[in-house]
Amino acid sequence: MLTKTQSAPIGDASAGFDGDPQETADWLASLESLFVSSGGTRAEFILGELDRKAKELGIVHEPLPYSPYRNSISLEKQPPFPGDLGMEERITAIIRWNALAMVVKANKAYGELGGHIGSYASAAEIFEVGFNHFFRADTGAGDGDVVFFQPHSAPGVYARAYLEGRLSEEHLQHYRQEIGGTGLCSYPHPWLMPDFWQVPTGSMGIGPITAVYQARFMRYLNDRSLADTEGRHVWGVFGDGEMDEPESIAGLSIAAREKLDNLTFIINCNLQRLDGPVRGNGQIIQELESTFRGAGWNVIKVLWGSEWDALFARDTQHALLRRFAATVDGKYQTLGAKDGAYNLTHFFEEDPEVKALVAHMSDSDIDALKRGGHDFRKLFAAFEAARATKGRPTVILAKTKKGFGMGAAGESRMTVHQSKKLDVDALLAFRDRFALPISNEQAEQVTFYKPAEDSAELNYLRARREALGGYLPARRRTADQVAIPPLASYADFALNAEGKEMSTTMAAVRLLGNMIKDKEIGPRIVPIVADEARTFGMANLFRQVGIYSPVGQLYEPEDAGSMLYYKEAKNGQLLEEGITEAGAVSSWVAAATSYSVHNLAMLPVYIYYSMFGFQRVGDLIWAAADQRSRGFLIGATAGRTTLAGEGLQHQDGSSLLVASTVPNCRAYDPTFAYELAVILDHGARAMMEEGRDEFYYVTAMNENYAQPSMPAGVESDIIKGLYRIASHQPKKSVGHVRLLGSGTILPQVIEAAQVLANDWGVASEVWSATSFSELSRDAREAERHNRYNPLAEPAVSHLASCLAGKAPIIAATDYVRAYPQLIASYVEAPFTALGTDGFGRSDTRAALRDFFEVDHRHIAVAALAALAAEGSVTRQTVSDAIARYGLEVAIDAPWLR
Repeated sequence: MLTKTQSAPIGDASAGFDGDPQETADWLASLESLFVSSGGTRAEFILGELDRKAKELGIVHEPLPYSPYRNSISLEKQPPFPGDLGMEERITAIIRWNALAMVVKANKAYGELGGHIGSYASAAEIFEVGFNHFFRADTGAGDGDVVFFQPHSAPGVYARAYLEGRLSEEHLQHYRQEIGGTGLCSYPHPWLMPDFWQVPTGSMGIGPITAVYQARFMRYLNDRSLADTEGRHVWGVFGDGEMDEPESIAGLSIAAREKLDNLTFIINCNLQRLDGPVRGNGQIIQELESTFRGAGWNVIKVLWGSEWDALFARDTQHALLRRFAATVDGKYQTLGAKDGAYNLTHFFEEDPEVKALVAHMSDSDIDALKRGGHDFRKLFAAFEAARATKGRPTVILAKTKKGFGMGAAGESRMTVHQSKKLDVDALLAFRDRFALPISNEQAEQVTFYKPAEDSAELNYLRARREALGGYLPARRRTADQVAIPPLASYADFALNAEGKEMSTTMAAVRLLGNMIKDKEIGPRIVPIVADEARTFGMANLFRQVGIYSPVGQLYEPEDAGSMLYYKEAKNGQLLEEGITEAGAVSSWVAAATSYSVHNLAMLPVYIYYSMFGFQRVGDLIWAAADQRSRGFLIGATAGRTTLAGEGLQHQDGSSLLVASTVPNCRAYDPTFAYELAVILDHGARAMMEEGRDEFYYVTAMNENYAQPSMPAGVESDIIKGLYRIASHQPKKSVGHVRLLGSGTILPQVIEAAQVLANDWGVASEVWSATSFSELSRDAREAERHNRYNPLAEPAVSHLASCLAGKAPIIAATDYVRAYPQLIASYVEAPFTALGTDGFGRSDTRAALRDFFEVDHRHIAVAALAALAAEGSVTRQTVSDAIARYGLEVAIDAPWLR
């Protein structure tokens, strides 16, 4: 044991002992002398150089937020390439040509269809390494990988499917011409090509976050013993510019935290976004490495092709690395667009040491130095290392050239993203660059090229896919049905409420909890909440089904002694995602598409503050619609006047209107618990038993009020969107109106009907409008049918059958007036819409409803005004009503204040 006065052996730095105090003193004296003679700036520079050298020598092991600008996998650790390199290069060249031809032909013919050449040209080798060696197809048992394809590279995926025989030349001829039925959509769209594309990625940033949560959902299914997902992988090919979208990096921390080693991002770093460099004055690859490494990901850089290996071997002083570090992406783009002579002068010869390294190389040798993202061997090594990595996700940063192979017509040019056409010289140059067996005439006509069916190329391509389980992308449309229990078995409390007070939010949670108890559908339900489960009354689910955590619960919760304690479990059913609506919706999408991705139908129910749904993550919801998602979105604490006290940012007045624009979203605004129960039961059967590609948005409120029992025979009309709940007929009636309401405003409508009858002798019908959007859709279809079938029996919509005649209609909701106005053009009667346009306010419910003019008094006045307009009552009556009810109407409307 050494004492404090003793020294460890020379060279032994263990335990902090100094093995040579005299040498240490000399170093410290030298530093002090340098500071005295040359100043602090010089001393700081020398310390920086020593630190850099120490890291190069491996003396200092604390990593930088990024590594030097070189390949992460050294030549010595690079595995042998397992395929036929020459064959794969030939196949890639053919696919490149057909992808280019597809876009060019479409725009030569029409000039307006658009399309992208440059993105796939940069990513071709990335895709082909994946297709030939890594992307496993589903054999029919839900056992394949999920691949998120860079959307602008869709032409390359189509071109490969053409060689595989999955798409015909006619399909390629109709790229971006879908109306006739044989065309190909612009980007990956499962709605438009339901047997081909699995996941939509066309909206930048949506692919990365949904890829993370798809990988996480695979683990969820496995940990709950619902599906064996071991060995399955999620691959995502994305662009470097795309990573600026907030959603692109929003899921990085959860991927690392939950050790999702079944997830790999491959980022195509061609250094260019749509208009120019991603980081003209910086280095996007180093920046991305810092971001991913900081989040806990394994980072693999593939920057330089095999042609550079000899240079790196000779560069013992790391002159190239210093040169790389000093070169910004804007210059890399310029160098990529120029030839070997330019690169020699403007890069290599700018540094004497680097110049000496390439003294033996010609301009053509310099020109042949490829970026790593175009090298099959380097890419294979990265993919293989990613797949072998355990305990964390991996990102591969592959440096490429946008428009690779397009030469002066587009390679690394600022305008390459907009390139849709190539002149004859450019086509011939492309043909020659990749040694394609195409004649001058065929090149000029941009003819598709496909080798003979028994050719070595097609045999190789088929063999590689056969080894990986089959072709992809491919999508399954159906899964086994799951039976829903009888409605009365889990919803009796709502169907026979008998006036018991409750909110529809509480009713929704109780319905969910009861359904989970069912042996068949129960395990398939995926409750999801971003946060505030307790706000929505979901704390009972903590104990009932547990909160999913891949590691279980490593602590005793503070509330362990309570009945509803916070319980995390590896087989937990509830997904509590934290304060991330984007993450929660991404989890919902993964579960909502499980029937297709995993051959296992699941029923996700995401409950959230309604204001933070369509308004905040509408793009993700639109992508969910594209992906044919099936599940429930419950907009809790909905409405602009129900959520008293919260104010502008929390009060929702628009979600139902936005939901009405999504073609396969069925949106409802129920008032009563029995309506909610009927809607949820109908939706569950439509999705789980009938396999309909639709999802349901249902609002739920936090206001307690008396819940009546369900009248007989109204179930069908609840789903259609409208049914009558009351009529008032005074002995002596001065007029007749139809009053429509939904959500928490329907009780106000009911009260208004009583006021009209008692105070003014007005007869009325009261209708519960559970869905103005469903009424509008049905009426629109009937209108179209009648327009194009003038000789047939006219179709009658549900709306027309309910509201025939010209008695005035007053519709009031807790949403903007445009929502009930969805039906205005389909009725022949005068129509008045009352709603909550404008910004929300913090106040009591009563004050808010007065402010927005949707309480029973304002509804009654609106009805009297409509009757006055037709002459049934006088205008003085309207004025008397305003005075009688003490309405202090401001000069400016609520939406202007």
